[in-house]
Amino acid sequence: MLLSFFAVISGLILLIWSADRFIEGASATADHFGMPPLLIGMVIVGFGTSAPEMVVSALAASQGNPGIALGNAYGSNIANIALVLGLTALISPIVVQSKVLRKELPLLTVVTALAGFQLWDGEITRIEGVVLLCVFAVVMGWTIWQGVKNNEEVMGSEMALDIDIHAMPFNRALLRLVVGLTLLVVSSRILVWGAVAIARGFGVSDLLIGLTIVAVGTSLPELASAIIATRKGAHDIALGNVLGSNLFNTLAVVGIAGTIQPMSVEPVVISRDLLMMAVLTLSIFVFGYRYRRVGRINRWGGALLVCSYLVYNGYLIHDFF
Repeated sequence: MLLSFFAVISGLILLIWSADRFIEGASATADHFGMPPLLIGMVIVGFGTSAPEMVVSALAASQGNPGIALGNAYGSNIANIALVLGLTALISPIVVQSKVLRKELPLLTVVTALAGFQLWDGEITRIEGVVLLCVFAVVMGWTIWQGVKNNEEVMGSEMALDIDIHAMPFNRALLRLVVGLTLLVVSSRILVWGAVAIARGFGVSDLLIGLTIVAVGTSLPELASAIIATRKGAHDIALGNVLGSNLFNTLAVVGIAGTIQPMSVEPVVISRDLLMMAVLTLSIFVFGYRYRRVGRINRWGGALLVCSYLVYNGYLIHDFF
């Protein structure tokens, strides 16, 4: 059992480190090929911060542990809003732009409703997994088109500055990309093995391990990037990263896992986990809407989000015992 805990801890550390190397290498490589900074930020970095969830869930599904795959995706969504945004708001209140309330948040709400519709019959089939991936492709295409069309210079210049800071020769960039991706897969295997061993050792479900330990671990890149962005005053990037990650998890992560291995879904996933995910998503509307004023998630709101996450995890532990 001690070896299993060591595998989970070392797997998480290596997962976060390798994801960071993967993002740096991929961004620098894309820059060498002349990819615009805006698209690097939206596509490369967007995929990179969600790569831990994607690889962990894909490996878990391929190894016959769909509970970890689904728990990781939905647990990460819950952690992203309640824990990541909550802790970030405690450090510095997060401004909620009206554009987020009009575009990104309604889209995430619709996607969450789609997830509920698919889960209603108690399973996610391969066809439903493919549907999620197709919707994800449409969303990514629309997002990229909107970004290029609107020419959001602020985000583009920020990404350009980040790339200049981490500028590196092409060979080194390619090496970081390959090493980061390789270690991402290796660390995910170590993490999944340790998580499954712990679940079997304590007699808990794969789903519970996925919702807690694995979900928090794979959400750490989002937490780090959100705190850094908020301290720099880039509130829209901090909130956008979380909403984008949740879209990625709900569509791509679950879609990939479901396509690899159809999943049976326990009824409690709908009544507890999906409901929690939906309530937290709608809570951003509540925090962000201010009549003729700029909305924000203040420190009280951040404390409420963190407390809700603690209560939710307490409920999970209570269910186990």
